[in-house]
Amino acid sequence: MSYRPQFQQNQGGPPYQHLGAPYQSYSTQQPSPNSLNGFFNQFETISNKIEEIVDKYTKPLKPFMPAIARFFIVATFYEDSLRLVGQWTEQVYYLHVYRRYWGWFVKLFLTTNIIVMLVGSTLLIARKRSEIASSFLVAVVFSKEFVIGGLLLAFSDSIVRDKRNLSMPGLPLMEHKDNKKYFLLAGRIMLILLFATFAFNSNWSLGRILVVLVGFITSISIVVGYKTKFAAIVLTLMLMTYNVIVNHYWSFGYKDSRRDFLKYEFFQTLSIVGGLLIIVSTGAGELSFDEKKKIY
Repeated sequence: MSYRPQFQQNQGGPPYQHLGAPYQSYSTQQPSPNSLNGFFNQFETISNKIEEIVDKYTKPLKPFMPAIARFFIVATFYEDSLRLVGQWTEQVYYLHVYRRYWGWFVKLFLTTNIIVMLVGSTLLIARKRSEIASSFLVAVVFSKEFVIGGLLLAFSDSIVRDKRNLSMPGLPLMEHKDNKKYFLLAGRIMLILLFATFAFNSNWSLGRILVVLVGFITSISIVVGYKTKFAAIVLTLMLMTYNVIVNHYWSFGYKDSRRDFLKYEFFQTLSIVGGLLIIVSTGAGELSFDEKKKIY
């Protein structure tokens, strides 16, 4: 009876070779989190580099970025006001004859809307009485969700700036709890709801499909607050390019019906861009993965 050496199998690894047997290589490599972590690290490196480049070339505009963003958000109100003034006769005739409203009520209603939109938009851009201006503008378009998200972002930006003005060195703030994070979160969510309505509101084309696919990926990133600034930059550049190429209402005559439709689409998209610029300027807020990463 010949002696055969016994080898104990290695737990979690390849078995030992029998004596005299040809060498066989055993692959112990399995899909590990390291490769996934490497991908995310590379992605964060690239996104941080892009953010640095954008910050470098937009640095002269940084002090004016909040005002530009606010103007984009409320530009649709200015456009509505000018349209009501330019089409005053048609608007009064339609509401009085077809909708059966009293003539004096129609004129009072339209005049009030024009004044509220002009004054509220101007106050919001100037960052004066932002809470009152936002409330009035939301009341005007309560049934139109496409600007409310941007208005909430603009309002949250005014909250933190007002608190900075009121705070004094060495004295903690005992009142006015910081609700900015909730407004930013609500604004981000409603802004993405607006993008969803934008995505499914027109005819499909190859370019639009590409915009929607990239848009939804960046939208999810914005909602959860992961690489929010980078996602907002990508979505802003994409929507601005799409808006100029597709919604070029200025190319059509005043009597062309396509002009009004494209004009509406243009300013609606511009409102999304304004909200995204607020995110680029202020960040995602405390309720986001970006802020949690800084803490942990």
